[in-house]
Amino acid sequence: AAPSPYVTMPSKPEGAEWAESARVINQPVYRFDGAGFLPEGRTQLFVVPATGGSVRQVTTRDRDHDSALSWSTDSQSIFLSVNLSQNTYLNGTNSDIVRVDVHSAAETVLTDRVGPDNNPMLSPKGDWLAYTGYDDKKMGFHQNELYLKNLNSGETRLLTGDLDRSVVSARWADDGRQMYIQYDDEGDTRIASMSLDGVISPLASGIGGTEFGRPYSGGSFDVSSRGDLVWTMTTPLDLANIAHLKKGQREPSQLTDLNADVLGHRQLAQVTELWFESSADGRRIQGWLATPPGAEEGQKHPLILEIHGGPFTNYGVRFSPEVQLYAAAGYTVLYINPRGSTSYGEEFANLIHHAYPGQDYDDLMSGVDLLIEQGIVDPQRLYVTGGSGGGVLTSWIIGKTDRFKAAVVAKPVTNWLSFTLYADISAFVAQYWFDAMPWEDPMSYWNRSPLSLVGNVVTPTMLLTGEEDHRTPIKESEQYYQALKLRDIETVMVRIPGASHGITRRPSNLIAKVLHVLKWFDDHGGQGMSASQ
Repeated sequence: AAPSPYVTMPSKPEGAEWAESARVINQPVYRFDGAGFLPEGRTQLFVVPATGGSVRQVTTRDRDHDSALSWSTDSQSIFLSVNLSQNTYLNGTNSDIVRVDVHSAAETVLTDRVGPDNNPMLSPKGDWLAYTGYDDKKMGFHQNELYLKNLNSGETRLLTGDLDRSVVSARWADDGRQMYIQYDDEGDTRIASMSLDGVISPLASGIGGTEFGRPYSGGSFDVSSRGDLVWTMTTPLDLANIAHLKKGQREPSQLTDLNADVLGHRQLAQVTELWFESSADGRRIQGWLATPPGAEEGQKHPLILEIHGGPFTNYGVRFSPEVQLYAAAGYTVLYINPRGSTSYGEEFANLIHHAYPGQDYDDLMSGVDLLIEQGIVDPQRLYVTGGSGGGVLTSWIIGKTDRFKAAVVAKPVTNWLSFTLYADISAFVAQYWFDAMPWEDPMSYWNRSPLSLVGNVVTPTMLLTGEEDHRTPIKESEQYYQALKLRDIETVMVRIPGASHGITRRPSNLIAKVLHVLKWFDDHGGQGMSASQ
């Protein structure tokens, strides 16, 4: 039922058109990116007979019951993940696996620790329950592990303790003797089988192609009853197609070629893997280089350094329309997984814990320096862009160096103080990315804010953000834009109407984004070519 109004307005005069009613908010999370203002209430679990009939509510607890579900083998109960914390807002990552009886609605809590327990998956015989999660240590990044719980003995077993990679998803084999897992490793998404003793056998790589825009990880897989695998496969030259690996075979077959009519007649940018040492501490850093189609050997092209968001995510050997469009316009494109990126283990990701942005700047600059030393790019035509966490680093970079001819800062955080108290993930940021609340230690927030370095910026800068972005709200771009205007630095702000944080979810917005980036770079000494050429 709709909540009662906080106040009762008097009757309006005859013929009057009154303004929309005031919105009274008391929820800690009252709006969310991509959803806007949230309704009040909780998500509950309902069941309905498969043959049709009345809908019946099973859960009533004042908690959200909106996780993945797993039915018991006798169809008498459902396993799901529920946040049972006293204060779910301040403990938003915490959850436990609960078994709910579909007839009595009785709930049995099966896990109990500080941290998330998610994605319950009952084994085919119903004796083991698999789930993912981790012990919450308030780190910026936690590895998502796979656990097994014996429902007969109560024994709990960590299955992926030796993997040092985060589990993306998992499936039971039909015989219940092993599991299949998906995980990212050095910018590549892989599938492996895993025995119930934790022995891993790699099966496939190149999973992805479903994250449209930039070369992020993604994709999915499934397993047949006889052990055949299917997955979405990608390469730097093609989006998702379906691959099939028969049980016992080594080489997969490609079942579809969905994009041949679009890409088959085009010359695409070749993508080359790079490894190099960071000037910060000598750590090995991985990146990829996309060169303009038909580029002649020895010819130097302008460079676009394209930085991923997150920051706890990864780019890799995957198709990217944005990268291909930049390369088609005559730019060499460099994208890198600096420290903080996933797919290199927990220690590498947490090198930026309470230190972001930081030495990830040095990792990125080392990649640029390498290409200049190798004579691949024109050092007088360097450009930089990135979105979200990449927007943070782009605005941080131009506050520390004037080597780039122009920058496009997309959907950034420029002021950690305002962002933390305005974004839809306030509680998470304040507790995991910082070690004190903003009013307790404001300087730790300010010293990591690109806005603190705006007095150094001389680079012509475009700000680009969706107007409905609640993750890195457009107020962050507006602050930085106004600061640059006050300093008389060349800058423009591009506002994408109706767009949330995922600007490129609509194809027209993807096109608009790329065209604005290219026009800005072209106007500042780039190729002078449009993406359509």
